[in-house]
Amino acid sequence: MAAMTDEGKTLVLTGASRGIGHATVKRFNAAGWRVITCSRHAFSENCPWKAGPEDHVVIDLADAKSTENGIAELRKRLRGGPLHALVNNAGISPKSHNGGRLGILNTEVPLWKQVFNVNFFAPVVLARGLIEELTRGHGSIVNVTSIAGSRVHPFAGAAYATSKAALASLTREMAADLGPLGVRVNAIAPGEIETAMIGPEYKELAKQIPMRRLGAPEEVAKTIYFLCSEASSYVNGSEIHINGGQHV
Repeated sequence: MAAMTDEGKTLVLTGASRGIGHATVKRFNAAGWRVITCSRHAFSENCPWKAGPEDHVVIDLADAKSTENGIAELRKRLRGGPLHALVNNAGISPKSHNGGRLGILNTEVPLWKQVFNVNFFAPVVLARGLIEELTRGHGSIVNVTSIAGSRVHPFAGAAYATSKAALASLTREMAADLGPLGVRVNAIAPGEIETAMIGPEYKELAKQIPMRRLGAPEEVAKTIYFLCSEASSYVNGSEIHINGGQHV
């Protein structure tokens, strides 16, 4: 079994401002990790996480220069020390002006590029930029994909879905390339997770899920923690479905 605490270990987490990100911060913080959060928004004073102001980096992953500057700031915060985990949770799933699904015919090319910059290229750039620290920490990378990466989803758009499918493939490539450095790379593929952003149309999907309910952000966070802990020390190149059996 994994130790209940991992005092002194460090996690870099993107997309930390809500939902799965918030739950992941709480799970790792409870285990004694230092969590450096990244998002395109400044740290909110209303957030109860005490270490937030000192360990939050503003990065717009859709912008190459902002990402480059963000990596430099992350390395500065790490001060040459090891990085034990990188969780690529940030993702964007744009909708039409009336909140509908965007398919291939009504998604403009600049929007495709923006989605892929955040959902696909950012994990590559962050891993490359932090590889020295990850190697020192025998780190674990967790990429957050989606059930939409393996099936047409009624609400997730074409750009989002294909970027997540690409991220699943990237996870295998990263696992093969970084494994010899002692860095493990895995993915999790959440299904319908109940967050503040979930609307009633998503809740209707619960009727089609074998467990007949939506997932909780905390359930996703626990799996992320497992993949970053010693309990998963020989797990590499895997994608774990967290969807109550929706994929079967």
